[in-house]
Amino acid sequence: MKIVFFGTPQFAVPTLEKLLHHPELEVLAVVTQPDKRRERGNKLTPSPVKVVAINHNIPVWQPQRVKKNTETLTKLQQLDADVFVVVAYGQILSQKILDMPKLGCVNVHGSILPKYRGAAPIQWCLYNGEAETGITTMLMDAGMDTGAMLLKATTPIGLLDNADNIAQRLSEIGGDLLIETLLKLKSQEIQPIPQDDSAATYASLIQKEDYTLDWSKTAMQLHNQIRGFYPNCTATFRDQTLKITATLPLDVAYREILPPEMQKVFQKLPDLANISGSGSPGEIVSIAKGIGAVAQTGEGLLLLREVQLAGKRPQSGWDFVNGTRLTVGEVLGNGG
Repeated sequence: MKIVFFGTPQFAVPTLEKLLHHPELEVLAVVTQPDKRRERGNKLTPSPVKVVAINHNIPVWQPQRVKKNTETLTKLQQLDADVFVVVAYGQILSQKILDMPKLGCVNVHGSILPKYRGAAPIQWCLYNGEAETGITTMLMDAGMDTGAMLLKATTPIGLLDNADNIAQRLSEIGGDLLIETLLKLKSQEIQPIPQDDSAATYASLIQKEDYTLDWSKTAMQLHNQIRGFYPNCTATFRDQTLKITATLPLDVAYREILPPEMQKVFQKLPDLANISGSGSPGEIVSIAKGIGAVAQTGEGLLLLREVQLAGKRPQSGWDFVNGTRLTVGEVLGNGG
C-alpha cells in the first residue's frame, strides 16, 4: 500500500514510525509544516515529523499553504498513492487533495468521535473531567473532523493523568490503530460509519484566558483545568505569576484510586474535614510536610504538587514551600 503521510508534531511521530517499519506499507513522501523559528537563538527548527522522515530518507515537502501550492499538488497527484494518512498536520486539506488517493484520506483523531471534534480534543476532554478518551480513525471529508468513522480504541483517564502523558499514550495507540485500519481498508473489512452530528462536541483552540486559574472554582474543576492545559495554568503569588502544573483534589473519595505514594498525603493531613472551608478561596490552609501546600478553593481543598515561579524551573510542592518560606494564611491570587 502506497502512502503519503501528512503530520507535524510529536503526537504524529509514533504513527509515522510504525508505517515506516511495516512490510506491507510504503511511505512515498511526507508533508509537514514549514520549519519554525524558536525563541532561543531564533534558529529555524524542523518539525518532529520532518526529523524522522529525513532520518529514513523520505522526501519531505513543506508548503506554506498546501491547498494553494501548485508544485506540491502536482507532486501529490503524480505519486498515485493508495491513501493519504493525516495526523495533526495543522492545515486544512482541500477537496481536490481529499479526492486524490484511491482509498481516500485517513485521519487519526485524538478523541472518541463524534465528541471533541477540533484542534484540542485531549485538553478539553481532561478539562471536562471525562473518565476515558481514545483514538478514532476516519475517512476525511471537507468538514472539521466530520468524516465517516473507521475504527476506535479507548483508554481510561486516571486522576493524576495530564494532557502530556495522555497525548503520549494516545499517540502510540493511534499508530497501532492506524495500521489495523489501513490493512482492513485494503482487504475491504471495514464499513465506514457516519457520525451522529447531534452527539458532536467541539474542542476549540485554547486561548490565553483558558490558562487563568480562578480560586472560586471547585477543587476538581481547578485540578481538571491544570492537567488539561498542562503546563500553562497560572495563579499569582506575592504579586508574581505562578504556574501550577500538578495538583491533587483532597477528597477521601479519591483515596482508593491513588497510587500508594499519593495515599500518604491523607495520612499526613488527618484533620482534612476540619480545615476544609476554613479559609477563603486561594488561601493556604495547611502544609503537608514533605509534600506541599494545601489551598482552599470555592469548594474543597487542593494540594499543590508541582509549581513553577516566574523565571524558575518547575519544582515540587515541598521545595516551593521551603524555598519561599510559605506559611498558612498566605493567599494565592487568581491568574492574570
